[in-house]
Amino acid sequence: MDLISLVERIGEAPTAALFGLLTGVVFGVAAQRARFCLRAATVEFARGKMGDSVAVWLLTFSTALVWVQGARMLGLMDSSSARMMAVPGSWSGAVIGGLIFGVGMVLARGCSGRLLVLAATGNLRSVVSGMIFAVVAQMSLSGVLSPLRDRLANLWITAEGRNMDLLTTSGLPDFAGFVIGSAIAVLALVIARQNRIGASRLVFASGVGFAVALGWVLTYALSQIAFDPVQVESATFTGPSANTLMFFLERGSVLEFDIGLVPGVFIGALLSAAVAGELKFQAFDDAPTMRKAMTGAALMGFGGMLAGGCAIGAGVTGGSIFVGTAWLALFCMWVGAIATDWLVDQRGRVQAALK
Repeated sequence: MDLISLVERIGEAPTAALFGLLTGVVFGVAAQRARFCLRAATVEFARGKMGDSVAVWLLTFSTALVWVQGARMLGLMDSSSARMMAVPGSWSGAVIGGLIFGVGMVLARGCSGRLLVLAATGNLRSVVSGMIFAVVAQMSLSGVLSPLRDRLANLWITAEGRNMDLLTTSGLPDFAGFVIGSAIAVLALVIARQNRIGASRLVFASGVGFAVALGWVLTYALSQIAFDPVQVESATFTGPSANTLMFFLERGSVLEFDIGLVPGVFIGALLSAAVAGELKFQAFDDAPTMRKAMTGAALMGFGGMLAGGCAIGAGVTGGSIFVGTAWLALFCMWVGAIATDWLVDQRGRVQAALK
C-alpha cells in the first residue's frame, strides 16, 4: 500500500499519528538497547572521562546528521519546510532554557527522553518525574508559566521571521552537513573502540539517529500529499509530552504525529526491555533523591519549552537540520549539566567523604 492509498483509507491525522508511533517504536527500542542518555554523557565529560556514554551520544548525534543530511541531498526531505526552521527562533530562550534544562537533567538523573524509556522498563522514579515534566511543560506552553516563557523567549528573537540555518548562513556547500556528521561519527567510533563497546550497542546507538531521520522523512512525505497543512517534524519530547497529556484529558483532541510518538517510544522500550529480561520495578532510594528528581523534572519541563526542545528535540532533531537556536540550546544544556554535576553531585560526594 502506498502513502496516498494509506491516507485515503485512514485519513491524514491518523496517518500522522501512525508515523509518530512508528518513529517512536524505533526510537524506544534503539534507545533502550543503546542506553542512550545525554545526562550520562555530560557527567562523564564533567569528570574528565571520554567513556561509553559519550561515545554513544556522539554516535547517535552524528548518525542523525548523516541520515538526515543524506535524505535531504536525495530529495527525501526539505529542512527549510521544517516547522522549527520556518518559524522565528529565540536566542534568549535557547540560552536560558538550555541552561535550565541542563540543570534539571542532572538533578532528575536523565533527560526527558531517557525518563520515558526508563519508565517503560518499570522505573517508577521515571514515571513520577515524567509526569511532572509533562505537567510543567503544559503549564509553560499554555498555562500559568506561559507568560514568563513568552517574556524570556522574546528578549532576543532570530531575524527575518524564521530560524537561522547554520549551513546556509555559513555559506557551506550542500554536502557539508553530511561531511560534518561523518567526521563526528569517526570520532565516536574511536572513543567507542577505546572503551571496547560492542557492535550491538553501536548499531542501536545509530538506530536512535535513524529514528530521527525516519520522523523527518515520513512527515515530509505526508506534507507533500496532504490537503491540510502537516507539520514537518521528528522526535522531541517537550511539546509531545504536553500534547499527549492533554489528548487524554480533553475531549475533542485530534490525532497528530506527537500523539503517536510518546506511546510509540514507551511501547518500543517496553518490548525491548522485556525481550532482554530487563523489566524491573524501581523506586526512589530516599526522600532527598525524590526531591532532586522532582525538582529536576520541573526544571526540564519549563527549560525544554523555553529552549524550543529537549535534549532530543533541540539537541538531536533540531541539530540534524542545523537549526541555529537548536545548536545553541544543546551547547547550553551541556554547560548547565556540567556545572550542576560539579556544584551538586561531585561537591556532595566530597563533603560526604569528609564527614
